[in-house]
Amino acid sequence: MAGRLSGKRAFVTGAGQGIGRAVALAFAHEGAEVIAASRTLSKMSDLPGLAASVRPVGLDVTNGESVGDAVRETGPFDILFNCAGWVHNGTILDCDNEDWARSFDQNVTSCYHTIRAALPAMLERGSGSIINVASVASSITGVANRAAYGASKAAVIGLTKAVARDVISTGVRVNALCPGTTHSPSLESRIQATDDPEATRREFTARQPMGRLGSVDEMAAAALYLASDESAFTTGTVMVVDGGQTL
Repeated sequence: MAGRLSGKRAFVTGAGQGIGRAVALAFAHEGAEVIAASRTLSKMSDLPGLAASVRPVGLDVTNGESVGDAVRETGPFDILFNCAGWVHNGTILDCDNEDWARSFDQNVTSCYHTIRAALPAMLERGSGSIINVASVASSITGVANRAAYGASKAAVIGLTKAVARDVISTGVRVNALCPGTTHSPSLESRIQATDDPEATRREFTARQPMGRLGSVDEMAAAALYLASDESAFTTGTVMVVDGGQTL
């Protein structure tokens, strides 16, 4: 099926790499006009050449004023995809105040800023799809060395359900996408930073009973469903795409 997002406009955060980048391109290839946001604008320089309907913008999603300005200048939007985030590695004893604050600023408060900015226009039109990227890591099941990350992603699920309930009769839908371990530049950099990258890669892969890592394109396919009218009867859900990790 082609043109699943024809005539729609989307705002995608974390579009510089990984899942966010794959989602921005998937949305564009299905007919959406996409504003692709990332703190590092240079990471998105090739996106318009890959999909003409993608417009990159540099944005720090932890800055509420900047987010509000960006959405006002480029909106309104039919779709909001919140993917910007950061993974802290360690137990709660390894997590200092700065790590904890950064985890929540980038993973949760960023969603607060974008939803606050984009939601009023969606309510005015009586339609819209908001998709927040959480994670199965600790927000669905416990994963070692993910105390701050898991807590922040659990908060994303709570925020998703709360906003979904508040707007349930308005035509605006709010859902969470929970990926399992997905091969991305972020994951690869964390693997390479360990003492034994190949052993670390095997450990990450072993989490999934399917015996492999997920791909960013598989996560983009799930996001595309939640963004499209095919999921018109779906709100407040937590879509788990994890290769069986949480079974």
